[in-house]
Amino acid sequence: MKNLKMIIPAALVAVFAILFPLFSGPYPQSIARTVMTYMALAVSWDMLIRSGQLSFGIAGFFGIGSYFSALLCLKLGIPALPSILIGGVLVGLVAFGMGFIVLRLRGMYFAITTLAAAEIFKIIIRNWNDVTGGPEGLVLKDVIFGGNSYGMYFLTLALAIGAIAASMYFERSKFHLALTSIRNNEIVARTSGINIFMYLVVVFGITSGIQGLAGGVYAQMYGFVTPDSSFSSDYTLLPLAMSLLGGMYGTWGPVVGALLLGIVSEYLKLYIPYGHLIVYGLIIVFVILVMPAGITGLIKSRFSREAK
Repeated sequence: MKNLKMIIPAALVAVFAILFPLFSGPYPQSIARTVMTYMALAVSWDMLIRSGQLSFGIAGFFGIGSYFSALLCLKLGIPALPSILIGGVLVGLVAFGMGFIVLRLRGMYFAITTLAAAEIFKIIIRNWNDVTGGPEGLVLKDVIFGGNSYGMYFLTLALAIGAIAASMYFERSKFHLALTSIRNNEIVARTSGINIFMYLVVVFGITSGIQGLAGGVYAQMYGFVTPDSSFSSDYTLLPLAMSLLGGMYGTWGPVVGALLLGIVSEYLKLYIPYGHLIVYGLIIVFVILVMPAGITGLIKSRFSREAK
């Protein structure tokens, strides 16, 4: 019965998402693509935070994913879709190798290191003129699907569904117990036979790979990449705010947060284009102080009280 209650709403949302392009115009579809891209980033960030590791490197992996995809197209002539997939895999491998160094750190030391790594990626891209085009970036020969709005919508929908599916697998596999144990008490986890370092490196690689895929989708949809646009702090702050608003340590919290804050963010960018990041920060502070469990946590606690 519990599974049925979860399956029915999820199925209704899936049907709505699939039919949405049929009764909407290009602009609503553009907003939906942006929301689903951020949704994938928020879900992937939440998958890592379940281990207790706070990462500020989302924009870094998003950015190098976008550049990998663009370079594979321009330098090697690889088609758009394969370049997105290969770029995501390459980002995952970069994060996997990076994890062997940075995942020996914990807490704010790890968070600051990931933030620094994102800035290092950006600096390298900005100054490697011969390959990356420097500050001016790269322009692709064409956008994916020839700019067809329906094709790009379903591409971002596939990205969001893929991230959600990976997160749900984590929740139902041994990863869930291992990551929860690591977050709660690493000493207990280690004495229980959990290979902490191995789990953290694998999860870091997978979540970073998802962020790289999102970057590749971005590059192919817009047809260009630049250091400032691809490594924008929006790709770090907004997914964090979405996950906190919706509720951390689960799949549906980031999804709910992405739907609400993603739509709001589009209007904030229109009316306060240079101050919307302040609003994201205020949302994070408000949620931490007033609603630490997020919207989904608040709903769960209310239903549990009513059940008693």
